[in-house]
Order: sequence, then structure tokens, then C-alpha cells
Amino acid sequence: MTFSTNLLHACCLIFFAFLFTCPIRCVDGEGPLPVLFVFGDSILDSGNNNYINTTTQFQANWLPYGETFFKAPTGRPCDGRLISDFIAEFANLPLIPAYFEIGTDKFLHGVNFASSGSGCLVETNRGIVIDLQTQLTHFNEVVQLLENKLGKQQSQQLLTDAVYMFSTGSNDYAFPYLTNPKFPFPKEQFSEMVLGNFSAILQAIYNKGGRKFSIFTLAPEGCSPGGRAFNAQLGGKSGDCMPELSALLEMHSNALPQKLAQLQKNLSGFNYTLFDLYKIFTEKIDNPSKYGFNVSTEACCGTGPFKGINSCGGKRQVKEYELCQNVKDYVFFDASHPTEAANKQFAQLLWNGTTDVIAHNLQSFFQL
Repeated sequence: MTFSTNLLHACCLIFFAFLFTCPIRCVDGEGPLPVLFVFGDSILDSGNNNYINTTTQFQANWLPYGETFFKAPTGRPCDGRLISDFIAEFANLPLIPAYFEIGTDKFLHGVNFASSGSGCLVETNRGIVIDLQTQLTHFNEVVQLLENKLGKQQSQQLLTDAVYMFSTGSNDYAFPYLTNPKFPFPKEQFSEMVLGNFSAILQAIYNKGGRKFSIFTLAPEGCSPGGRAFNAQLGGKSGDCMPELSALLEMHSNALPQKLAQLQKNLSGFNYTLFDLYKIFTEKIDNPSKYGFNVSTEACCGTGPFKGINSCGGKRQVKEYELCQNVKDYVFFDASHPTEAANKQFAQLLWNGTTDVIAHNLQSFFQL
């Protein structure tokens, strides 16, 4: 009788110890699942703009968006999954929910705060997007939810183990340029301001416990179908990229490594992967057949030259649009966003790519 009682007591202790050390669902008994927090713009927006007072220019909550994988629109500006969706899959995580969809309990494996049209600067599309500073505010709210749910010690460990993914900055350059093609600011000073704001956000997350950051260089928006169409409207040679915008985005992407290296020097334990999206995306545009694509200068969905008028789905200012027959042939789904097929290739390189595109692949972060 005593032996049975002691055995039962021991089993209960083991059970409650498991609950304490693994508050998040475990995989194969090897410990808690990793956590992924996602910040930035439309490259990573999983549907946050469905819930804010914005314009249809920054939304994608209608077909044919989402048709390839979800069979319904989700707010992702893509025919299917985003880079962050594939990374979650590779890490054995569920899809990371948009911030406005987390409810009271769907935040233990991470949250997506990204907002289409947003940038590092509060002034970028102010009032109709969720700028990076506001995304940080939402993250701080989730930190409090985690503390309430798990307690201070466990939530702090979760934040330290988590991976923080960022794609941000393109809109800070694109929208002033699209408003005034001569670009109304001193370029180097403007870039320094954008990068300074971004660095401050990274340090704020570090101060909350974040240590592992996955950061993208900027997508080559100047060579997107929308960029080519706009360049033609400005009188440029048909089919050419927007040279001034491309130069601005490349300038930012080239300056980013130095900023991150400085943060790593100043902040003990700050680790990052820098994913050269600008280089990889440009390579697919320039050599589509090498990567299994047939079309890289024209969008699958849209209208006008290169289908570069952002009309996909007919819910924006221009209602007419065409949709390609085989989306897997295309690098771009709409005027500026990659297809699911392109996103998967990006994610595979981010996850376990070689040092020419990423110094430390993301898989290593999830294994730490």
C-alpha cells in the first residue's frame, strides 16, 4: 500500500514537473516547440491589414489571393504561403497567427505583427498601416500576455529562445519616390534615419529578451512589374527597372550589415542572420529559367504593361485584371509580391542556405 502511494506521488511530481518545464506543446518529448515573431511589411503580412482602417491598396483579402494553398483569401498578398509560413513549417510550428487573430491563447508559438505598406518610419503611409513602432507596441502587449499565462520566468525564457523575423524598409523609400520621382530628401541622410529607426526597434526587442534575429535586405521593388510599369509611365525605356528606386533600395541593403554588426558589438548575446533577399530576388528576376520559372518581368495577376497595375482581384481603383493560367511559371503574383513558389525557394535558402546568401542559416537558430 505504501509502495503504491509513493509511486502515485512520484508520477504526479513528474507530471507537474513536465507541465512546468514545457508549458508549450512539445514535439517527440524533446522539449518545447520554438517560437517565431514576425515583423514588417507585405512580404510577411499574414492578414493584419484585414482588421485596420486602411485602403484596398494595402489589402489582399479577396480571391484570387490565397487560392493556391488556402483556397480562400487570408489577407496575404500572395496566391498562397509567405516566407514566414514556410519557415514555421520547417520548424514544425503551426502557422503563425496575425496579431489581430490571436484571441486569448493563440500566441504561445509566436505572433505575426507585419502590415502591408508599413515601414520603419511612422510617417510612411501614416494612419493607414501599422508602422514598425506600433508593431513593437503590439509585441509588448503580447509579452504581457505571455507573463500572465506562463509567469515571469517561463515567459522570459520563451522570449530569449524565440526567433524574430523582419522584412521592413522598402516602403520608406518607395512611397516618397512614387510621390516625387526626384526623391525629396537627401538620400544618405534619409537612409541613415530609416536604419536608425530600425536599429532602435531591434534594441527594444533585445531589451525584452530577444536574442535571435532574422533580417532581410530589401526586395528589388524597382524591378517588380509595378516598378517597370511606373518607369514606363515616367518616360523610361519600356521594360527597364526604376533606376533611382533600385539604387535607394540597394543603398539601404548595403548599409544594413554594418548597422547589425554594430548592434552585435554593443549588445551582448545579440545574434542575427542577414538574408540577402535583394540579391536572391534579383537573381530570379534576371535568370528565371535557372529556378524553374518562365516569367519574371510580368505579374501573374494584374493589368496594363507587365500586369504592373495593382488591380489583382478587381477590388482596388482599377477593376480590370487578368489572371495567368499557371501561377507556378511566375516569379511575381501581382505588381510587387512574389508567388508562393518563389516564397518557398526563398524560405528554403533562408532555412538552410549557404554562406553566399546567408551567413548563418535559420535552421541553426531553431536548433539552439
